[in-house]
Amino acid sequence: MKIYNTMSKKKEEFVPLEEGKVKMYVCGPTVYNFIHIGNARPMIVFDTVRRYFEYKGYDVNYVSNFTDVDDKIIKKAIEEGVTAEEISKRYIAECKKDMEGMNVKPATNNPLATEEICGMVDMIQTLIDKGYAYEKNGTVYFRTRRFEQYGKLSHKNLDDLQSGGRALLVTGQDEKEDSLDFVLWKPKKEGEPAWESPWSEGRPGWHIECSEMSKKYLGEQIDIHAGGEDLVFPHHENEIAQSEAANGKEFAKYWMHNAFLNIDNKKMSKSLGNFFTVREISEKYDLQVLRFFMLGAHYRTPLNFSADLMAAAKTGLDRIVTAAENLKFLLGAAKTQEMTEAEKEAFAKTQEFVDAFERAMDDDFNTADAIASIFDLVKYCNTTADAESSVEYLQGLLDLILKLTDVLGIIVEKEEEMLAEDIEALIEERQAARKAKNFARADEIRDELLAKGIILEDTREGVKWKKA
Repeated sequence: MKIYNTMSKKKEEFVPLEEGKVKMYVCGPTVYNFIHIGNARPMIVFDTVRRYFEYKGYDVNYVSNFTDVDDKIIKKAIEEGVTAEEISKRYIAECKKDMEGMNVKPATNNPLATEEICGMVDMIQTLIDKGYAYEKNGTVYFRTRRFEQYGKLSHKNLDDLQSGGRALLVTGQDEKEDSLDFVLWKPKKEGEPAWESPWSEGRPGWHIECSEMSKKYLGEQIDIHAGGEDLVFPHHENEIAQSEAANGKEFAKYWMHNAFLNIDNKKMSKSLGNFFTVREISEKYDLQVLRFFMLGAHYRTPLNFSADLMAAAKTGLDRIVTAAENLKFLLGAAKTQEMTEAEKEAFAKTQEFVDAFERAMDDDFNTADAIASIFDLVKYCNTTADAESSVEYLQGLLDLILKLTDVLGIIVEKEEEMLAEDIEALIEERQAARKAKNFARADEIRDELLAKGIILEDTREGVKWKKA
């Protein structure tokens, strides 16, 4: 299995720190509002990465945080006249609803920044003791130049960064020793939540959160650290500096970053009016369609969101769902149990689709090609399964579709829907009318069912129905 490592800028063979186990940290959202579809991409992508590791037999410890103390949260709380905690708790709950709709599995741990302050204070003190950090009037800064490898993830040159930061020193408003230094702890302002520390009553900087939470829940070294490419610099660069300076060892072996999401070929922004939350999308589409759309492109490829592309994703997902439904329908009417010799040979050929799926996923989690292999399997199912097929063959095909789509987190089994007794009776009456060649009554019943939101389909295997 190969992973593209942002650090080395190349695909590398995945070798876990501990055999059979994967320690993975994914930066989570800042919870001050409903999550937007840009937040959804890393959630879906790295949930799929986790699922594939589990499919391959790994025990995955998957940690994703919630940033529940931040300027945006405080601003929202002031606007509403409530506490920052009330805002963060509300939107953590809403975020979890959206994640459930997208079929994102709950993390092994979802640490909250506000519950890990003590650990952050300890890590900051360690950095001060080692000479990597210093305090000025209650604010603690990290000495960026003291960490000689700073810039190794983003491949940025310190001198170029220095020239871009000189204005900070000229203003006289900054007490940093160097314009490149960043904040580890800051004193509280009026009306802000705050915690005690040796330096001031205040709160941690954003970057220290993940360094501490990753260490606490995964250890000093982890296999994979992931997030959106907007986090490469400065967030992940600063995490590396903090963690490796404090712990004295390599922080993460592999760094994974998903590319940006655009809306109709433009960057998503509130000012352009093309900013969409996952909740807004759920009002127009099943969130399974959003997930399928997100996985239709390689995670390192910029993805364009549009109504047309979502419609195409829905059509593609419907093809897979329909194939699974057809197999279930045939199973209900199958007359023989065990596979024939011909069916055994036919089923053996399905391994080709599994192999293609795994080759795609082993190549830096190429979900686009993995989906293509599922479409090939669907086509094979549609052409080889019929009313004469055995239960064993049909079940084998269905299980295979469910197994591969589950790796992608795609739900293709519809919930069983119960027909009201009067509708069941109408379907039976229509069948009797057709048998008696009373086609006028049969058509009349079809129209009645349509009015009740039930669409009938007459197929060679029998009558099928679905909700309109």
